[in-house]
Amino acid sequence: MAKVLLVEGEEIMLRALEFRLRKDGHDIYKCSDGREAINMLNKQRVDIVITDIMMPFVSGLEIVNYIKKNINTSLPVIVISSVGLEASIFEALELGADDFMIKPFNPNELSIRVKKLLNIKTGNVTFSV
Repeated sequence: MAKVLLVEGEEIMLRALEFRLRKDGHDIYKCSDGREAINMLNKQRVDIVITDIMMPFVSGLEIVNYIKKNINTSLPVIVISSVGLEASIFEALELGADDFMIKPFNPNELSIRVKKLLNIKTGNVTFSV
């Protein structure tokens, strides 16, 4: 399936999301801070990025900005955050994020959103859950 870069500073959340996405058949690349994520993006091609906003060293918003300016403007990015401030949501979307989810959320909902964005990226309009 797809190569997913998962950037999350909270170990329990990282493991839960990894478990759900692996269950969907995706290859998961994990990073626990933003600097590690930038390094990974420069070494490994991925199909989608899921990042928290509040990350050590480099924020999730900075990751979105880096991806859209330096990696690939069409690389799908989902931003997740426990901070549901309207300004943060707008900023993430203005920087080029494709979706935004506020924690806590159901991992099954994330799975559906990932599938949807991957289908849009490949041009496959048929979508099943």
